[in-house]
Order: sequence, then structure tokens, then C-alpha cells
Amino acid sequence: MRDDLINELKDLLNEMEQGADYDRVVIETTGLADPAPILFSILMDPVLVHHFCVDFVICCIDAANGALHLRENPESVRQAVAADKLVITKTDLVSAEELRALRHMLRHLNPAAAVLEGANGEIDPEAVFAPSERLHTAEEVRQIEEAYASSPVRHNETVRSMSIKFEEPLEWTAFGLWMSLLLYAHGEEMLRVKGIVDVGEKGPIVINGVQHIIHPPQHLESWNGEEKNSQIVFIMKEIRPEQILRSLETFQHMLGAYPQIEEINLTPFGKRA
Repeated sequence: MRDDLINELKDLLNEMEQGADYDRVVIETTGLADPAPILFSILMDPVLVHHFCVDFVICCIDAANGALHLRENPESVRQAVAADKLVITKTDLVSAEELRALRHMLRHLNPAAAVLEGANGEIDPEAVFAPSERLHTAEEVRQIEEAYASSPVRHNETVRSMSIKFEEPLEWTAFGLWMSLLLYAHGEEMLRVKGIVDVGEKGPIVINGVQHIIHPPQHLESWNGEEKNSQIVFIMKEIRPEQILRSLETFQHMLGAYPQIEEINLTPFGKRA
């Protein structure tokens, strides 16, 4: 994937040489990504290093679950340490005391980073994208890479992801019941649930959940030309994909559609089963 990123950036350079006008490239990674290798790839590429500079790394921390992630998932700590800006999201879901405790934890991990807050998904974009006070240098990132190499911390081998697809529209009430039961039963082990659901209307419903918290579903007005089906991604810890499939099959007669496995990643390096 790092090669894909480099090739994509080079394609953007070619477009700029032909007259395209870009002033910034924003790279959004997955929630479990390690930013150091990505930075290192860009800064050490003999072409990109002369055309791009890495301005800053932004790490979003869920106020309701951030402290738990930082305690349980080494990759979360690596993201927080590598960040120039730490954005605490969902501050409306926690108490002032919980927020202070999380800020204290982040200050301990990365005292040099700017800490911003956002509630209900609202934050000043100028504050997020304002130029950073310092740039990452190739030497700085090389030192980070060497430190990780001498004391490697990989994704927890118990973290798995799976993607499922439903060709037929789902019964929304039954699906919502199943999702609520799933999050209630597995809570902290269900790291992320994200996807779109076809309920037979003009547009899909977007679902987004982190552990036991599910965001209010977004009802989109249209499919925007996309294929009409339901696709849902699960990122889990200590949960086997077969457990999810069994529970879905139990609800199958209520959902009105049968799940199809798109992909299951059993390791952080894309090994499929």
C-alpha cells in the first residue's frame, strides 16, 4: 500500500505539470495505521522529496474510548506520539473530568503536540489545517523508524477485520436490533463498525460505530451512482469472524438478506482466510 501511495502522489505531480492546481494533499489512513512508515516512504523517495513536504500529522482521539485504546493498543500510542496535532473528538459524550484525564494522558505521551477539541463533529478547519510550526525531516523519521525496529510493536495479533456484503435490501429495524445486541455483547472488543446499508429507499444509510457507541445513522438522499448494496466493515479484537457470521445467520430471516463475506484479514499484514 505504501507503493500505491507513492505512485498516486507521482500521478498528482504529472497532473500538476499538465496544469492541474493543487495546494495540499491530505492522506487519511485507517484507524490502525502506523504513520511512521508512510512518512518515511514519502520523505525518502528521490522524486517526491523534491516536490512534497510533510507538514504535519493529525491524530484523532475518541474522547469516550481514547484512554482505553491508548492502554490496550500499542498502535494507538504510536499514532499519538507521531502526531503534531491531537484532535479529541466526541467531547460531548464525556464528563469534564474524563476529558481532563485524557488530555493529561496525551500531554504525557506527546507534550509537544497541539491539542484541539471537537464536539458533534464540529471543529474549525483553519485550526486543523493551519501550517505546523515544524516540519518532519527525513532524519527525524529515520530515527523513529530505527527506534521501532529495535523494539518492534506490531498490531495486536488478536485484531481482525472483515468485510461483508448484502445484495438484497435489509430490514432496517431488524438490522438495528442486531447491531445493538452485537455492540452490547462485545463492547470493548468491537473496535470499529462502519458501512452503508441498503434499506430499499432512494439512498443508503451510513452507519459508524466505535466499540459500544454507535453514531446516529445518516440517511443519504441518493446513491450518487454507486452500486446499490450493503457493505459493512468490522474491526474486532478477540472476536472471531465466524462469531459475527453465525449471529448474522441467526437474524437472516428477519434481515431479509443473506451475508456474503467480501474479505477477512486475520493479521495486520493482509493474510486472508
